[in-house]
Amino acid sequence: MGGSRAQVNKPHKTRFSSKSSRNIHKISQKDKNRIAKSNRNVTQGARAARLQRSKMLREQKKEALLKEKRASSGSASAPRVILLFPLSASVNVSSLAEDILRLLSADVSRALSSTVASSEYKLRATVLHAPHGDLLSCMEMAKVADLIAFVASATEQSTCDYIDSFGSQCLSVFRSLGLPSTVVFIRDLPTELKRRNDAKKIVTSSLTSEFPEDCKFYPADTKDDLHKFMWLFKEQRLTTPHWRNQRPYLIAQKVDMVPDDSSPEKCTLLLTGYTRAHSLSVNQLVHVSGAGDFQLSRIEIMKDPIPLNARKDHNAMDSDDIQDAEIIRSVAPDPSSQEPFLVENVPDPLAGEQTWPTEVEMAEAERNQKQKRLRKRALPRGTSEYQAAWIVDDADGEDSGVENDGDDDEDDYGMLLDEGDSGFPSQEDTNNPDFEEDQASLHLRDSDEETENDSVMMEGDNMTREQIEDEIKKIKEAHAEDEEFPDEVDTPLDVPARKRFAKYRGLKSFRTSSWDPKESLPPEYARIFAFDNFARTQKHVVAKALKVEQEGRDDCAPVGSFARFYIKEVPFHVASKLCAASRTAPIVLCGLLQHESKMSVLHFSIKKHDSYDAPIKSKEELIFHVGFRQFVARPIFSTDNINSDKHKMERFLHAGRFSIASIYAPISFPPLPLIALKGAAGAGTPAVAAVGSLRSIDPDRIILKKIILTGYPQRVSKLKATVRYMFHNPEDVRWFKPVEVWTKCGRRGRVKEPVGTHGAMKCIFNGGLQQHDTVCMSLCKRAYPKWPEHRFPANV
Repeated sequence: MGGSRAQVNKPHKTRFSSKSSRNIHKISQKDKNRIAKSNRNVTQGARAARLQRSKMLREQKKEALLKEKRASSGSASAPRVILLFPLSASVNVSSLAEDILRLLSADVSRALSSTVASSEYKLRATVLHAPHGDLLSCMEMAKVADLIAFVASATEQSTCDYIDSFGSQCLSVFRSLGLPSTVVFIRDLPTELKRRNDAKKIVTSSLTSEFPEDCKFYPADTKDDLHKFMWLFKEQRLTTPHWRNQRPYLIAQKVDMVPDDSSPEKCTLLLTGYTRAHSLSVNQLVHVSGAGDFQLSRIEIMKDPIPLNARKDHNAMDSDDIQDAEIIRSVAPDPSSQEPFLVENVPDPLAGEQTWPTEVEMAEAERNQKQKRLRKRALPRGTSEYQAAWIVDDADGEDSGVENDGDDDEDDYGMLLDEGDSGFPSQEDTNNPDFEEDQASLHLRDSDEETENDSVMMEGDNMTREQIEDEIKKIKEAHAEDEEFPDEVDTPLDVPARKRFAKYRGLKSFRTSSWDPKESLPPEYARIFAFDNFARTQKHVVAKALKVEQEGRDDCAPVGSFARFYIKEVPFHVASKLCAASRTAPIVLCGLLQHESKMSVLHFSIKKHDSYDAPIKSKEELIFHVGFRQFVARPIFSTDNINSDKHKMERFLHAGRFSIASIYAPISFPPLPLIALKGAAGAGTPAVAAVGSLRSIDPDRIILKKIILTGYPQRVSKLKATVRYMFHNPEDVRWFKPVEVWTKCGRRGRVKEPVGTHGAMKCIFNGGLQQHDTVCMSLCKRAYPKWPEHRFPANV
């Protein structure tokens, strides 16, 4: 082939320079296996870590459970407390308590004691039987019970007969306190098997709704029935209310008193028993139920009189055993680390002393005064800048839709500040008797004395039966009137309204208006304590108490130890009452956390008990049971307004809803339950008036007492109306002129001027007024609890 050209291979355009370099970027199979293995190892390592963590958590929970079980049922633990409570008066719990003690006690020849140890069941128990009808004793027993055994009789005919009124009342109180582990014993069952099972089913179905879901029902007629229950009880994990595990406490097995030679009115109280929940330090303050807060002078840790593995020939506790118990060691308080017994703050009388102002302060005051003169504002005489925040301006009234006529001039304000250089009324004006009355009305200590007198019922000791009945009738009528016409009061005829209501002021809005919580505080606020950050303080105090227990100090009585506590400086008459009361109810000693002896303002969420029908008025004396502690208080009730920092005071505690009760009382850290008791007019047993729980501790909580003055339209002309019977003289109309008025049909307006000499006034509203409408004016003042005369029930 002539002319043919030889074929030339052109270089191929590729990102690889040669064939040998094509596979350089590829990963070899060996490397792939190595990378996959490493990823698989990472996945398997994370899974192994999760499994290890889960295993560790399970082991920790298991160890904590075993530790709790050893602490509650081991040989070093305190005896378990079993409370037998009869649901009706026909149930005999004394025989049941005797049967249980004989079952647990090996030596039946000796006299039975309430605390026994059983080597057969490997169990120590204290059996208490609640006296039917004694509310206080039942409450104190329920506070310390590890197991409440409710006893019912199968011989009752109907469901309501299984639980009588007293049993139902105590059951509701126990729920408010917090129920521990519960069981139900059924007595008086038939001997025939079929009838026995049928009767048990009837009782169980009737009472199941009254008790928790995990509550079990056991027959308790024969020794075999109790034997089966004891085998289950010794392995049972008991649950107790959370508030009881926060503080150490002791149930006194023996109460004694030693006179004090230095002070005949004082003595040393001796309480002997087992320490429970936490270890109790000799440097702590303690509270004795009903008696008050005290310091310890000594703790004697003694040999256990009824050990579980006893070598003695008896296993029951006697008073002689307690008295002759061997003292292992004695602990005395350290003055440097002992908690000081401080109750009230000592006010400094010179704290409010004002020094002479400096030149800089005087120059600044003159500049402020000149700025105030540039801004003219019509204010009543004696009104400060801070009080002016509650006064509604005319501009505010116009913006709200109220029409203003041109006839309204400055002469209508009969109590305006003069516009002179000094900013104070002239000498001629001070000679005006009306001005003198207005200035005297600002002295708050001399006015509104009825608030304290009307809020507290007369003492029953100085009244006859007819007077007591009349007083109760008046309170019931006031309670009914308060429910029908809340906050409405009548203006007195003999006292000017500007004097009678001198402490009150107009508040435009509960939610947005400002109120200084430190303004015009009562003298009692100088005696109380407050926290900068209550939540942080509580966290620190609880952590400190836990640290002391974990360190295992020598100045503490360990948990489960048998010890004798010497409580110093107890009043002699109080100790005598405790020795007499120990025969029917347990005397409980509980350790206090730091700061819990100091007085402050406590707020409780409270609800009136269903069984209490009488009205409960604010500032009436009630006995507050807060956990183990008891104290006397005079609370004021208020609403719980979540949208505002101001709360409206309630004159009565109304049934069916929760309110806030504020009292002066020793500091207690929540959570704690509350049972409020109201004493009878005579010397009868106090009744359960209300139940609730501790909410917070805050002296700055603003509680406002609101009153409503009412008047009635006399003449109505479009937007204007002449209103009468709200005031009874024109000076009062001028004094309250800046305060806004409103009607029950929804109109709002303001006072324009007084009409005549009998207190009638002309008002302008933002809409047409109906003749049958009622014109109202709202006034507020801050309310405070009343300081109790006696702090503790035993001192009454």
